[in-house]
Formats: sequence, structure tokens, C-alpha cells
Amino acid sequence: MTLRVKNLLQIDEAAKTFLDLCKNHFFFAFYGDLGAGKTTFIKAICQALGSKDKITSPTFSLVNEYQIPTDSPGMTRDIYHMDFYRLKSLDEALDIGVDEYFKKENAYCFIEWPELVESLLPEKTVKVKIQKEEDNSRIIKIEMR
Repeated sequence: MTLRVKNLLQIDEAAKTFLDLCKNHFFFAFYGDLGAGKTTFIKAICQALGSKDKITSPTFSLVNEYQIPTDSPGMTRDIYHMDFYRLKSLDEALDIGVDEYFKKENAYCFIEWPELVESLLPEKTVKVKIQKEEDNSRIIKIEMR
């Protein structure tokens, strides 16, 4: 499946469409060059899910955690936003407990720069490839297992 986002004015609608396409999936691996829009798209997805948290890049913290409301009053669901750009090895990822995040049920997990941890990704991880075009639009390719 492919989405095309012509400009930032369309990002919120693209996030809603993305979530409709990816129902019943909780793990997402985002691929793309620096500046492709991975963090911007994840921010729009988190907002579409109902997060009121400030969504920021986890480049330095490696993992940011957000919450979204559920249908049960007073209950929340976790979102883990990960960025492994700075990691040098799989051992570094294991040291921060990435494998534990991948075992959590009913939590969303959005992973930027997932190449180092691909061997650990859950089976139903959705691969999302974002490509910046010459006209600054984005092509978002979605691959579900």
C-alpha cells in the first residue's frame, strides 16, 4: 500500500488513513533518509490516536513514552517511540531493554532507524518506508506481514 502526502497540511489525514489501514497492528518500523519525515509522521499518528503529550524526537533519549486514552474510563494505553540512529550495535539495543518493549501487549511501538534491531522485531511489525520527493512531497510505502 502507498500513501502520498503532498505537504504538511495533509499529514493529519494521512495519519488517520494509515491507522485505518493498519488496524490491529501495534509495532511499526520506520525507514527513510534523514529529513524524510519519520518523526513528523509519527507525531501525526500519535495525535490521531488521541495523545495529548508533546511528541518529540527520541534521538538522544532513545525511547520516549506517551499515553493515549482507551475506551475504559481512566485507563490509558502506552506508546513507545524509539529512535536507534545513534546505536552502534545490537548489544546496545539489548542493554536498554528493547526486547522487553517488543514483548508488551496492546502498546504501540514506533521505531525509527530499526535496522539494528530487525532480528528482534515482532512478527507482525509493519514496515513503513518514507521517501522524500523532489517537490518535497512524501511517498509512504506500507508493508504488512
